[in-house]
Amino acid sequence: MDKYAVIGHPIEHSKSPLIHSEFARLTGQPLEYHAILAPKAGFADAVKQFRQAGGKGANVTLPFKEEALALCDELSERARRAGAVNTLIWNDDERLLGDNTDGLGLVSDLKRHAYPLRDARILLLGAGGVARGVLLPLLSERPKRLVVANRTAHKAERLAADFSSFGPVTGVGLENLDGTFDLVINGTSASLSGKLPDLHRVKLAEDGCAYDMAYGDSLTPFQCWALENGARHALSGLGMLVGQAAESFALWRGVHPPIEPILELLQGEVE
Repeated sequence: MDKYAVIGHPIEHSKSPLIHSEFARLTGQPLEYHAILAPKAGFADAVKQFRQAGGKGANVTLPFKEEALALCDELSERARRAGAVNTLIWNDDERLLGDNTDGLGLVSDLKRHAYPLRDARILLLGAGGVARGVLLPLLSERPKRLVVANRTAHKAERLAADFSSFGPVTGVGLENLDGTFDLVINGTSASLSGKLPDLHRVKLAEDGCAYDMAYGDSLTPFQCWALENGARHALSGLGMLVGQAAESFALWRGVHPPIEPILELLQGEVE
C-alpha cells in the first residue's frame, strides 16, 4: 500500500491524517497516511527515512516549509514564488518535486462559496509566509486590485514588488490603510491570540466577503468584525485546510477528492 505522511513539529494537532484517510476511503485509493514528528533540527533526515520506508509523497507543515523548498530537485512556480513547499512528490527517477497548494486551497474555498474574484478589490492582511503563499493563485484570478497591508510597511511593499509582474498588487503599512474592498483576507497571526488587526479605516463593500485563514472552536475577532460590518460571508480557514489537502491528494493520485463530506465531518468536530 502506498505511504504518505505529514511532517511537522509539533504535529499531534494535525487534522491531515483524518482528512487524507477520508479522501482515500471516498475515492477508493489504496494508501495509508500518518503524521511524523520531526526534530526541529532533523527535518531532512525525517524525509530521507520516510522515503527509504517507501514513502511516495508528503505534506509539510510548520516550521519546515522553507526547509522543504531547499530539499527539492524541482519546484512548481507556485512553490518558487511562495518561497515555501507544503507538498512533496517523488517521481519515478527519484527526483523530489515540491509544490505549494495553500493558495489553491484558499481560492477553491472562495469559489465553493460562489464568491467572484475576477475584478474584485482584495485586501490581504499580513506579509509573512502565509500571505506570500496565496498571492500568485489570487492574482491568477485577475482581481481589479490587490492590496497587501502589514504593520511594517516595507515588508508589504517588498512582497507586492515581488509579485507585481503577475497583476495589480501594491503594498502599504497598516497605519496608512484605508478604502473599500470586496474581499478582506486575514493572513496575520492576530486571531491565534484573540486580537484584531487595525481595520478602523477599512470598509467592506456591499455584499462583501471576509476570510480568516485561521480557524477555531468559535468565531475569531476578525470574523466578528466582518459580520458587524455587513459581510455576506465571514469564513474561517477550515475550508482552505481541506482545499489545500485535496489539491495535494490530486497531485499524488491523479484524482480530485470530494471536499464537502470532509468539511461536514470537521465542522461537526469543531462544533
